[in-house]
Amino acid sequence: MSNDITVAASDLQLFLYQMFAGLGMTTANAQLCSQSMVTTNLWGIDSHGLLRMPIYAKRLMGHVIKANPEVSTIAARGGFEVMDGNEGMGFLVGHAAMERAIALAKEYGIGAVSVTNSNHFGAAALYARQATDQGMLALSMTNVTPNLVVPGGSKPITGNNPIAFGAPTRLGFPFLLDISMSSVAGGKLLLAEEKGEKIPMTWATDRSGKPTDDPRIGFEGFLLPLGGHKGFGLSLMVDILCGVISGGAFQFDIKSMYGAPDKTSDTGHMVIAIDPTVLMGASEFLDRMDSFYQTVKNSPMWDDRQRMYIPGEIEHQTMARRQEEGLPMPRSLVDELVGIARTIEGEAMQASIDQFMATTS
Repeated sequence: MSNDITVAASDLQLFLYQMFAGLGMTTANAQLCSQSMVTTNLWGIDSHGLLRMPIYAKRLMGHVIKANPEVSTIAARGGFEVMDGNEGMGFLVGHAAMERAIALAKEYGIGAVSVTNSNHFGAAALYARQATDQGMLALSMTNVTPNLVVPGGSKPITGNNPIAFGAPTRLGFPFLLDISMSSVAGGKLLLAEEKGEKIPMTWATDRSGKPTDDPRIGFEGFLLPLGGHKGFGLSLMVDILCGVISGGAFQFDIKSMYGAPDKTSDTGHMVIAIDPTVLMGASEFLDRMDSFYQTVKNSPMWDDRQRMYIPGEIEHQTMARRQEEGLPMPRSLVDELVGIARTIEGEAMQASIDQFMATTS
């Protein structure tokens, strides 16, 4: 029997907002972070939403990451800039970087921003979606501490380094691809452990590189790459773009927020925005996307009960369903968050706890 409970998205966002505000964020920053996390859960990417709040809260309480960073440009030439994240909360840094990339794309046709000195920024799709909402195509990616081992290897040498791509459409949702270079994101192992489930043997290994079906052993061990050498090579590419080119940390200089919770991660990001109207009008571009989409959707399936989806479509459907039915959450995770919230001072936080508990009982 599942130990999940259902929480309304609005109730969860208000609760997270009060937590972030109680941990020192400005109103705008608390709003952005809480909205980013709830949006991620609404999409069904539960491995990068509420599940991460306990470690975020711990690091904010310890002043390891800054609640209100002063993100700044430290180098620039044409449509490419490098920004310093000022050890800030990753949601805030990633948003600021993509905001700048969009501005550059409006001026130059393409804008690229590499970021150093940041932290975990949640789902990469958040920043690609930020750009598609303004009619732009986008890429967003981040490097992480090495956690990926090549099959047969006994030591990780690169991270699973996620990358997302987005493009506007007329469908009511954008084309939105978000993948990591591992078979699955590490957060899915945490989620499996939270639910008491085993994992496929193709997801992770133990500390010696041997495959395991135990999510805790796998999380403490290493992840296996997507597509063997292909995922491995792409992960190296992301680290070059996020770490090497930014002048920041890469490979073993990046710190895990779980393995080193009392240290800044020194994570790097790269975000790119592309204005599709350089060659054609916005309407023509969307016409061409319509044609592209229809070709994919019309591809025949050998099983008539199945249908073809484009990236972003399942997340769009999941969001619509969860907005109506609520968000499924492990009871143990909700209890953990309430316990953390009780340690945060302030009448608004304590009142929010009572209100939130009333909606989850």
